[in-house]
Amino acid sequence: MKVTELTKRYDGKTVVNGVSFEIPRGKVLSLIGPNGAGKSTVMGIISRLIARDNGLVDFEGQDISKWKSKELSKRLAILTQSNQIQMKLTVRELVTFGRFPYSGGHTTAEDKAIVDQALAYMELEEFQDRFIDELSGGQRQRAMIAMVIAQDTEYVLLDEPTNNLDIYHATNMMKIVRRLCDELGKTVILVLHEINYAAFYSDYICAFVDGEIASFGTVKEVMTQETLSRIYKVDFEIMEIEGKPLSIYY
Repeated sequence: MKVTELTKRYDGKTVVNGVSFEIPRGKVLSLIGPNGAGKSTVMGIISRLIARDNGLVDFEGQDISKWKSKELSKRLAILTQSNQIQMKLTVRELVTFGRFPYSGGHTTAEDKAIVDQALAYMELEEFQDRFIDELSGGQRQRAMIAMVIAQDTEYVLLDEPTNNLDIYHATNMMKIVRRLCDELGKTVILVLHEINYAAFYSDYICAFVDGEIASFGTVKEVMTQETLSRIYKVDFEIMEIEGKPLSIYY
């Protein structure tokens, strides 16, 4: 997937300005930056949830806007920040929604087997008959990821997947993100506010400031004292843990 000169304006204000980058296949890419930097807007444009004003999103050699929704949903899945489930659904029913692009409302034996695999992968078998609104925040997030796994797309887009999770559940969520890439071969793009999660679990980082890319590269290329201080306008110190650069800011 390649993004070229993306631009988005709201009420005459440019919130994304000439953004271009290529998403590395089979890797974890984190979009970071201060509030209002444009990262979630870029994520929305990539996933077709937000219309762009200018630019191009090239997905497998074709403008993403020209893809038929059903075919695109077999290749790309997204979880947004607002995944409020209004219906009274069990975990299994929610995960089964991931099979909708393939079989509509007529679930096949193959669909049921894939749902079983997704539930097992996320260790949700014992919760599969419980209603979503009866689960903890961490359990609900795992159920959402299981739905994405059942959708069986190569590209997985996650907008702030650790939002509203405590440290334990947020860390487990990032471990799951890493497994999606390493074990299932997914290309994962996520928006994150916690830069140390981005540093420890990503392969590449794209940092935004004021609707533009401030830095793009490997974790070590982006996670430098100079770059982070310029992006966030606070002082940083960088240390390494298990070969990964982690930051302290003050």
